[in-house]
Amino acid sequence: MSNLLAKGRLARWSGVAGTSLATLTMMAAPVLAATAEHGGEHAKGGLPQLNPGTFPTQIFWLALTFGALYYLLSKKALPVVAQVLEERQERISRDLSKAASLKEEAEAVMATVDKAMADARAQAQAVIAETVAAFEAENQAKQSALNTQIADRLREAETRIAAAKEQALANVRGEAVGIVREIASKLAGIDADPAQAEAAVAAVMEERR
Repeated sequence: MSNLLAKGRLARWSGVAGTSLATLTMMAAPVLAATAEHGGEHAKGGLPQLNPGTFPTQIFWLALTFGALYYLLSKKALPVVAQVLEERQERISRDLSKAASLKEEAEAVMATVDKAMADARAQAQAVIAETVAAFEAENQAKQSALNTQIADRLREAETRIAAAKEQALANVRGEAVGIVREIASKLAGIDADPAQAEAAVAAVMEERR
């Protein structure tokens, strides 16, 4: 496509040059006709380029010079320019293609990084959730074990307290029976029956509960 563009430019410039040459020729014809009438008056003296007698020669050299320039431009200069333009277009195309490729690679890398970050974030959240769940389960297990231990100790303490209470009541009952018998012996001179004294003390203690 670059070659087609260069050839199109070359053909366009060639057409412009040919049109210019034809225009100059057409413009020179009236000038030659107009000045031919006054050729005798200006045949001598004045500027040489305005002498009608030299117009054919000037036109010849103009056409020759223009043809030579046209040939040099169309065969030498313009192909070089077209080649330079083509190389420039190819370089621009390569740069654009490389830029597009680099953009695609960058987008792929960014997508990979985003996916890795999302996976890492999800994995971190899963680890945190698992750790929190394990911590809560461990705390619940410890709390349950502690509650069980406290309940066992409370039962043991209640058992010991009940046993100590019964022992204390038994001791108090025995002392009370002895005191009752001693009081009956001293006040009434009666040797009270231990069973009766114990029954009386038990009845009184039962009422006090």
